[in-house]
Amino acid sequence: QVSLVESGGGSVQAGGSLRLSCPAPVYSGETYCMGWFRQPPGQERKKVAAIGRFSDRTWYHDSVQGRFTISISRDNGKTTLYLQMNGLKPEDTAMYYCASGGTQCRVNGETIDGYGGWGQGTQVNVSS
Repeated sequence: QVSLVESGGGSVQAGGSLRLSCPAPVYSGETYCMGWFRQPPGQERKKVAAIGRFSDRTWYHDSVQGRFTISISRDNGKTTLYLQMNGLKPEDTAMYYCASGGTQCRVNGETIDGYGGWGQGTQVNVSS
C-alpha cells in the first residue's frame, strides 16, 4: 500500500482554523474508505474522522464533532482528502495522519483496523 502524504499542519492559537490535505486514491477499486487520525505525544493513534469513497457516509469522533469536516474533492483529475478544522483547541495538538482502507475498513467507529498507507503525518499545534 502506497504511503500517503499529509500537509497543511501548523501552529495556531485556540479558536483558529487549519485545513489538512492528502492525495486520495479514493477512486481506486481497492479503496473503500479514508480517514484522518491523530496521535498526541506519548499516546496511541486515534481516529478522528472518516468518509466513504463516494462521500456517502462520514463519521466523527465526539471530541471533534461540529468543529471538523472531512471531505473529498476531485479537481483536474486529482482527488484530495481534506480535513477542515475550526475552533481548534489545545487538546487538538497532535500529529495528524491520513490513511485509506480496503474491504476491511469501517467508516463508523473508532477502530483503525483495516486502514493503512500511513505517511509521516503533519503536526498541528494549538496554543491557548
